[in-house]
Amino acid sequence: MKKPLVVPSDAEFATAPLPFSGGSFAGQVVLVSGGGSGIGKATAWLFARLGAHLIITGRTEQKLVDTVAALTEAGLSASYKLQDIRDYEGIAAMYEAIYAEFGRLDVLVNNAGGQFPQSSIDFSKNGWDAVVNNNLNGSWYMMQHAARQWRDRGLQGSIVNIVAVVPRGMCGGAHTCAARAGVIHLSKTVAVEWAEYNIRVNCVAPGVIYSEGMGAYSPEAMSEFDKSNPMKRFGTPWDIAQACVYLGGPSGSFITGEVLTIDGGGQLWGDLWMQGKPDYFK
Repeated sequence: MKKPLVVPSDAEFATAPLPFSGGSFAGQVVLVSGGGSGIGKATAWLFARLGAHLIITGRTEQKLVDTVAALTEAGLSASYKLQDIRDYEGIAAMYEAIYAEFGRLDVLVNNAGGQFPQSSIDFSKNGWDAVVNNNLNGSWYMMQHAARQWRDRGLQGSIVNIVAVVPRGMCGGAHTCAARAGVIHLSKTVAVEWAEYNIRVNCVAPGVIYSEGMGAYSPEAMSEFDKSNPMKRFGTPWDIAQACVYLGGPSGSFITGEVLTIDGGGQLWGDLWMQGKPDYFK
């Protein structure tokens, strides 16, 4: 039965929780895939500083160990699960373990994935499959298993998927463009399907963000990246972390099926070539 509509009072505004106050996520459990480096690590730090217990996942255990150590040394609450997001059954078991230990999961940030710059005509089958399996299938496995747990336990939840700025395509990154576009439209679809379970699903699309992932690109391509947006600079992992908190927490309580683009205006103006611009287009 729907609740009657009530106009909020001044008293409610005066006491409503601030979205970025120190205790915004107190008592909550947040899972960040790929949380041992880059955007995932920044996101883990921000949620933890806002009071959540952070669980980070990834395939490289030392990165996870080091990040959890840094968080706990700072007086924050964190743990990790060694998990490949391409392992469908392993993900199901991981969620069971999380609920057995903590009894809840409030937010999933789907950050794990990756790509390499290459002309699409030269992709090998293995190269294509690796990116699509990580960025599309892995994201979906994480989403679906999280949603099943929330549905079956009668709990609400929030999913934030890290995608890419794909409306105009992404030269030199057709594989990740295809995969991330798939995640975007999955998110839009299930945001409607899963609304009845009080599950929100949104995406954050980063532009050129300066982090460890930039090591995959050539100096030529890197020299052009900061010119691909009208602000003429790189963004930071912290920029993306703040967007994840905004969408994942109470500040995003009436937002679902949305893509928040954090690219310095690049989608409106920029010219981005992941491999560097070919001579033909110069």
